[in-house]
Formats: sequence, C-alpha cells, structure tokens
Amino acid sequence: MSPPLIGKAVMGTSHTAEPDAGIARLTAGLAASSEEAFREFHALYFERLYHFLLVVCRGSDDQAQEALQVALLRIVRHARIFRSEETFWCWLKAVARSAALDTGRKQRRYAALLERFASWLRLRQECEVAEADPLTGQIEALLADLDAFERRLIEGKYLAGESVKELAAQTGLTEKAVEARLTRLRQRLRERFLNRLNAHEPRT
Repeated sequence: MSPPLIGKAVMGTSHTAEPDAGIARLTAGLAASSEEAFREFHALYFERLYHFLLVVCRGSDDQAQEALQVALLRIVRHARIFRSEETFWCWLKAVARSAALDTGRKQRRYAALLERFASWLRLRQECEVAEADPLTGQIEALLADLDAFERRLIEGKYLAGESVKELAAQTGLTEKAVEARLTRLRQRLRERFLNRLNAHEPRT
C-alpha cells in the first residue's frame, strides 16, 4: 500500500508553490512540538530524507544514517509553518545537506585523531621509549580492549597503511563493510579516549 499523501506533492515533484492546507497543518504541528505531527512527518519523510542523504553522502550508509539523526533533531528544533510542500521539501533538503556536511567533518576529525594515535605509537616503537607517557599509555590501553579482528582492521589501516580494498581482500568483507567497521571503531575509540582523559584529568 502506498504511503498517504499530504496535499498534492508529498511523494512527487511539484513545480508550483500553491498553498497546501495539509502541509500547513503538519508543519504547524511540528512547530508546536506535537508528537502526533512528528509521527506523521516520520511516516511521510523519513525514507525520502534517508535516500536523499544516501546520495549526498555518496553511498555511505553509516554517514547517511548519522546525518539523518542530526537532521531530524534540527527539524524538530527549528520547525516552522510552511504553506506548500515544495518549499517545505526545499527546507528539509537544506537542513539534511547541512547535517551531512557537519557529520562528514566530524568523521574526518575522528580519522585525523586515529592518525595521530598511529603516529605516537610508531614514534614510541621506533625510539624504544622506556617509559610511556600517559597519553601513549591511554592509546595502547584502548587498542588492547579491541578484539583481534577489530585490532587487525585498525592496525592494518592506520599502522600498516593498508587500503580499504586490501583489508577487504584479507578479511573477506566487502569494501563497504570494512569502511562501516572502521567508522564505528573510530567513533568508539574516540569516545573511550575522551572518557579516559576526562577521568584522569587533574581537578583544580
């Protein structure tokens, strides 16, 4: 069964911006933080926004899903009344595209942080430091917490400099699956690293 339509062009493309009572009602409900309006919005636009973000994120499912969650929060916080589906959808796309850009920047920061981890570890190994500094110790503890497969991916990518394609061939996963695993591992390591630093930060 096809999803219900609001007005003339919820699931299609409109070339006009004619007033649409259904869209005005829906967006007024979102602006008023109506749970019923959000459920209706979710049913009508969730999949549509996800597929839009999948294109924006160049097929990265993890990034698209993360960006979608960010976009939904922004939509709920900043919703206002729209009089046509066309202008509402244009606004939704702008919010979603902004969320995707922010998500991409955050993921690149995660990757840069791991690159620094790798550099510190290589420096320690090359110089044979007798006593690890606290930061290096935290990094090693984080890597030690990973299971063998996860550690293989992280060390292969960031210590050995292997490509996603090479890791996919070695592990039997698809390249997309390897990228997804690395994304989740970067996020988990970053969160644990920051938690450890906060726990050991001297109190003033």
